[in-house]
Amino acid sequence: MRVLIVEDHRELAETVAAGLRREGMAVDVAWDGPAALERTSVNRYEVVVLDRDLPGLHGDDVCRSLVADGHPARVLMLTAAATIEDRVDGLSSGADDYLPKPFAFAELVARIRALSRRSQPAVPPLLVHGDLRLDSGRRVASRAGRRLELSPKEFAVLELLLAAGGRAVSAEELLERAWDEAADPFTGTVKVTISRLRRKLGDPPLVETVPQAGYRI
Repeated sequence: MRVLIVEDHRELAETVAAGLRREGMAVDVAWDGPAALERTSVNRYEVVVLDRDLPGLHGDDVCRSLVADGHPARVLMLTAAATIEDRVDGLSSGADDYLPKPFAFAELVARIRALSRRSQPAVPPLLVHGDLRLDSGRRVASRAGRRLELSPKEFAVLELLLAAGGRAVSAEELLERAWDEAADPFTGTVKVTISRLRRKLGDPPLVETVPQAGYRI
């Protein structure tokens, strides 16, 4: 899952981003409204966590622009103001959910995951292929009853491959959805991650390379 954090309080933004990365998400950060629109114009995000009181361009205007442009991301609005009027204004601008500050990090994660499920075709929380099981909610994967010790990136790639239901997923799509903008598209990072994932999955092999198409389970 790829998430954009739009927050001008840099310490808060980096703390939240670091926590979400530990949850296996690919996270980019923007510090103001114009930067948010620039990133959403070139990247595909499942969820945008959007502070309402932003410099450069108000969060409400950023949200309206995303809706007007037909961007597929779901918007979770954050604000220090928690009155009913503020919530109504934020939701009226097109936000999908609203979370007042201060917030519990666990609740933020739960709301992001819930919005992500709404931003794309529904995927079962438990993905199964033969003796391979992946529980998205508990962040646990196992094969033949043996728990797999996967890195966040390996888990994200496996989840994307299983959710594709046999469709080949290109390296470009994996890079876009499982890594943030700091990833170099010209490196072999996807290939290396696939290699490590194959090794951890064991035999018989499950991840197939489809020439000129990508990878599939």
